[in-house]
Amino acid sequence: MEPFGAVLLAAGQGIRMKSERPKVLHQVLGTPMVRLAYRALRDAGADPVIVVVGYQAESVRQALAGEPVIFVEQRERKGTGHAVLLCEKAARRVRGPLVVMYGDTPLVSPATLEALVAAHRRERPGAVAGAAATLLTVRLADPTGYGRIIRDPRGPLRGIVEEADATPEQRRIEEVNPGFYCFDPAALFPALRRIKPENRKGEYYLTDVIRILLLGGAEVRAIPARDPEEVLGVNSRRDLAAATEALRRREIDRHLDAGVTILDPAATYIEPGVTIGTDTVIFPFTVIRSGVRIGRHCEVGPFAQLRSGTVLEDGAEIGNFVEVKRSRLGPHTKAKHLTYLGDAEVGGRVNIGAGTITANYDGTSKHATVIEDGASTGSGTVLIAPVRMGRGSRTGAGAIVPARHDIPAGATVIGVPARPLIRPPAAVSRPTSGRKPAQRRGRA
Repeated sequence: MEPFGAVLLAAGQGIRMKSERPKVLHQVLGTPMVRLAYRALRDAGADPVIVVVGYQAESVRQALAGEPVIFVEQRERKGTGHAVLLCEKAARRVRGPLVVMYGDTPLVSPATLEALVAAHRRERPGAVAGAAATLLTVRLADPTGYGRIIRDPRGPLRGIVEEADATPEQRRIEEVNPGFYCFDPAALFPALRRIKPENRKGEYYLTDVIRILLLGGAEVRAIPARDPEEVLGVNSRRDLAAATEALRRREIDRHLDAGVTILDPAATYIEPGVTIGTDTVIFPFTVIRSGVRIGRHCEVGPFAQLRSGTVLEDGAEIGNFVEVKRSRLGPHTKAKHLTYLGDAEVGGRVNIGAGTITANYDGTSKHATVIEDGASTGSGTVLIAPVRMGRGSRTGAGAIVPARHDIPAGATVIGVPARPLIRPPAAVSRPTSGRKPAQRRGRA
């Protein structure tokens, strides 16, 4: 696709969320909304992406740390039109059209944004010039909260009216503006300077640009969104829960289509950024966080949690009430019951006994545990990191292995604190002469 730029509006507080946190930082399936919206823009090819920050600006910047973002701060929140106008200088770097959207739209896909830009660029027979603006619309049975699309009786777009300023008749309109635009920058910024805050909120509405462009004879296109769910914003905790469920279903379907067995999709939580190999089975009530990699022919759950940084190699098995964090488990290793593995490097064909804990935190720093191939822990073992279990080594039930007390290959340790198991020497049988023992004579 030819280049285009983007403005991501993320300056608002989100009063209806009833939260001290900026609305765009509320998480959907483990990721802040603003980051999901940003990823969709980048994956669609937007460059540069200009992000408008305002309320708790530094927190929003931190949510996008490490990304090639141009930040523009809106110190006085005077409305969406004012926010976009502040981006005029940064937008001089944009080649091609400029997409404008909101940071509280976590479900939008790159494909939908690509389709918006393509529709904006499409030449129409007989048109004197290209479109000045193109926007997505969607029809909702309950349009509450959205600006209404105003058309003349023959169908062409006449403008957008915000709900707060709509008449009772206009509020019954089901076609709404979800807030996705593609502009010709040469048309956008002069129109923005003509906006006046003549509305109930006293703000500069971005939607007024559409009316100004139409009055000036410019072409404005309105196209229906392919998937209404994708373009709906999050304005309340109910919306947040609905968005989380929609993205969770999307991730579950992606893994099912890739050859993963998920026994109860409704009872499984998998965040974006997870890879799972074919023929792996996920049991119910399992939580898999972003950044986890699972190989082929594995089993996970039920009631298991795999946290970021976890790697399960082919054939590994994680059972009920097991938590794994930032650890690698080798092929065919099993941790089936009531276990915590944190900052651990576990080899292949290791058996982790029920209740085993790698105590990785000493109150100041995290430390690593290494368990080599073929080792085995007894039930209730505590391995206090940093510590290493050698190849084929064993711990007895209830053993507590102190930090830096490594277990040699093939050794077995038991007790509290753990100490080597010393087996008693085998009994030595004495050789005989082959003669029968003399019989004692009794007294007469």
